[in-house]
Amino acid sequence: MIVDDSVIARSVLSRMIESDHAFEIAAVAASAEEAIEALASVTVDIVLLDLEMPGAGGLKMIPDILRAANGARVMIVSSVADDGAEQTVAALALGATDAMPKPGKGSFNGRFAEVLLAKLKSIGFADSERRPIAEPIMLRGYGPLRAMAADPISLLAIGASTGGIHAISALFKALPPRIHVPILVTQHLPAPFMPVFARQLGIAAGREALVAESGMPLLPDRIVIAPGDAHLTIERRHDGHVVALVRERASSGCMPSVDPMFASAAVEFGASAVGVILTGMGRDGVEGAGRLVACGGSVLAQDEASCAVWGMPRTVVEAGLACAVMPPDKIGRRIASRTGDGECK
Repeated sequence: MIVDDSVIARSVLSRMIESDHAFEIAAVAASAEEAIEALASVTVDIVLLDLEMPGAGGLKMIPDILRAANGARVMIVSSVADDGAEQTVAALALGATDAMPKPGKGSFNGRFAEVLLAKLKSIGFADSERRPIAEPIMLRGYGPLRAMAADPISLLAIGASTGGIHAISALFKALPPRIHVPILVTQHLPAPFMPVFARQLGIAAGREALVAESGMPLLPDRIVIAPGDAHLTIERRHDGHVVALVRERASSGCMPSVDPMFASAAVEFGASAVGVILTGMGRDGVEGAGRLVACGGSVLAQDEASCAVWGMPRTVVEAGLACAVMPPDKIGRRIASRTGDGECK
C-alpha cells in the first residue's frame, strides 16, 4: 500500500515498485485516515507512508496504521525523513521499520528506485506474530510474580523497541533526579538515529546520555545507550566497569539486542542489578532476563495496557521472570524505592 497525498508521488512510486515482479500494489491512499479505512478490507505486507499529509498526518497515525495493518510493516518515504532527523527518529520509535527521504523534485529515478526496492525486499512479508490476538490473554491478571529484593541497586538496564522512546521518557520522569547508579539503555533503532535519540533522552531524563563506545566507563547517573550496530555489554577492569561492544549475532536476531545487555549485567552485578523490559514486538530480552533472575537480579515489565506493542514484556511475564507488571511511571517509582534517594519527580 502507498499512502501519499501527492497523485504524482503515488503514480511514480507505483511504477517503480511494480517494475519488480516481487511486488504488487494492493492499494493506494491519500491520507492516513484513508489508509486505515482501506486496511479493513485489504491485506498488505508493507505500507509506504508519507509523513506530511492532510488530516492528522502520517507520524501521529503510525500506531493506528500498525494496529489496522494486521502485521504489515510501515516504511517511511518522506521529504522530512533524512537520516537522524527528529521526525524520522519519532517515526521509528512509534513502530516504523525503516525510512528514506524522497528525492528532490524531478529526480524520482535511478539510484532512488534501486535503494527503495532493496529496502522493501529486506523488510519482507508481514509478521504473523504481530497479528491481533482474538482474545486478551491472562484476563484475570498476570499470574504469580517473583519477589523483588529491597536492597539498594547497583545498575539499571532498560530494554525497549516499538514505542520505547515514549515509555523510557515516562520512566525517567518518575525517577528521582539522581539514583547514583549507572544506567544502560538498549532501544531498537538504526545506527544513524542514535545521536538524536541520545540527545532527546538526555533532555527528557535530565542526565548525561551518550551513545556507547568501547571502553567508556560506567558512571553514576550516566545513561549509556547501545549503538545501532552493536550490543551493549559491560566488563570489569581494575579501575571499574566499562562498556564492551559485541557484534555477534544474538539469538533474538535483533541488533542491538537486549539479551546480551541483561546477561552481562547479571554476571557483573548479580542481585543488585535491575532490568526493565518495555514495549516492543518479538522476544528480545527474555533470555537475558532469565540470566538476570538466575543470578539474583530483578526484572520489571511494562503492562499490556500502556504498551504500544505488548510483545517483549509479554514473553518475560509469561516466562515467570517479572517481579512487577506496571506502566513506565510506576516502574520508575518502584526503582526509586530501591535507591538511596527519597522523593520522586
